[in-house]
Amino acid sequence: MGTHAKAAKLASAFLVNLKGNEMKKVVAVLLISLLTACASQTKKSDAEVEDKSVGTKPATEAPRATTEAAPTLNPLTDPNNILSRRSVYFEFDSFVVKDEYKSLVGAHAGYLRSNPNARVLLQGNTDERGSREYNLALGQKRADAVRYAMTLSGAKESQIESVSLGEEKPRASGHDEASWAENRRVDIRYQGE
Repeated sequence: MGTHAKAAKLASAFLVNLKGNEMKKVVAVLLISLLTACASQTKKSDAEVEDKSVGTKPATEAPRATTEAAPTLNPLTDPNNILSRRSVYFEFDSFVVKDEYKSLVGAHAGYLRSNPNARVLLQGNTDERGSREYNLALGQKRADAVRYAMTLSGAKESQIESVSLGEEKPRASGHDEASWAENRRVDIRYQGE
């Protein structure tokens, strides 16, 4: 309870116990006190201040800090922004977008939604296992799965193109599970990059 509320509660309890003229007097005193407190102003002194300091120089004005607007970073390239992350990774022989990448896909969809002129290319990739034809089809399914997730999050289909690169553009050149996992992905490329 605030200070004013406490004072009002105490005053009302006090006033209930008063009778007739006593109550009128108390109310009048409180009213006058309230009006006086609200109306009083502090008077500024018109007298000039005399400098009696010995051997001091007048202070110079401190340099003013300029407040220039910091250059806004492009959210697509700002390393602290989720939009700078551009790959969605998949399990072996799968085109299901994992839960851990749904916020990334949603963030890119949100960017597309708020930037209607932006266009994105989704490049589906696979590891080297499987035939060329199978990997091209799987890469396309992965790119289409990310495209579908983006449209569900509000991006327009006209802003998104999906293609498959199959196994033709590996990120890692090894022939082990770690390299294959790095290559099972969809890369998100914005127009003009």
